[in-house]
Amino acid sequence: MIAPRRFLPSISSLLALEAVDRLGSASAAAEELSLTQSAISRQLKTMETQLGVDLIERSQMRLHLTPAAKDYAQTARVAVQDLAQAALKLTANPAGGSLNLSILPAFGMHWLAPRLRDFARQHPEVTMNLGTRLKPFDFAAEQFDAAIHFGRRDWAGVHYLPLMREEVLPVCAPEFAPDGFAELADIQAAPLLHLDTRPDGWERWFAAQGAPVAGLRGMLFDQFSTMIQATIHGLGIALLPAYLVADDLGSGRLVTAWDGPRVSLGDYYLVWPSDRAATGPLRSFRDWLEGQLPVGATG
Repeated sequence: MIAPRRFLPSISSLLALEAVDRLGSASAAAEELSLTQSAISRQLKTMETQLGVDLIERSQMRLHLTPAAKDYAQTARVAVQDLAQAALKLTANPAGGSLNLSILPAFGMHWLAPRLRDFARQHPEVTMNLGTRLKPFDFAAEQFDAAIHFGRRDWAGVHYLPLMREEVLPVCAPEFAPDGFAELADIQAAPLLHLDTRPDGWERWFAAQGAPVAGLRGMLFDQFSTMIQATIHGLGIALLPAYLVADDLGSGRLVTAWDGPRVSLGDYYLVWPSDRAATGPLRSFRDWLEGQLPVGATG
């Protein structure tokens, strides 16, 4: 339920309050909003009358917001920004809606992007806006409707749609080990490349091969794309998702360093906040995405 009218100041008054708080004076706020200083004062006075509280402290002919008014101005700033963002969405796609999706770089480039043309064909009314985030974030603080998440179901306050299990392979440049490694100890002694979002990846891989180790060190990367290039150029052995290195293995740019069981370090999910209703564009994307998955993949 929307609050009573008396608790909803005009946009002009909110803009004046926000500008005074941010810029520190009525004169600076007036200049930014193309108003007179007296017009700014009138807007604040109107808000005081409407809300029945003091917003302004006057000293030596200068306006200062009360501490409570400064707190209110911060809330107003977020609300005005949300309204502006909603207006941009509306003008960009007046016939439909938009979906702001956070993606992981490698998954977005190699798995999602090749399929998005089909979504655009089926849902021309939805505008997709993609942004990159490497780790979970607070949906309340970010302008995203949903996100692609990797790992386990450890993101609080979200719904999950399972997408794909990631299996990793130890790979290296051909000249690094033309015929692979004969002993796991040889791999352990070689330069190992690590991804900072999978810090225990190598330990989990060795454990799955029946040779648990601890305390492994090596070069650290924040994205798969950089680590793949480092591996191709012979900097070490990397654990890389099978779907990402299929072409490099096929062309001979990379070779498998060990012929053992594949290991999964986690799964990919579509996640969206559980504390608000899914929008039409999100429902359309979620339903379409389910249609891209093998039968039974979301069970």
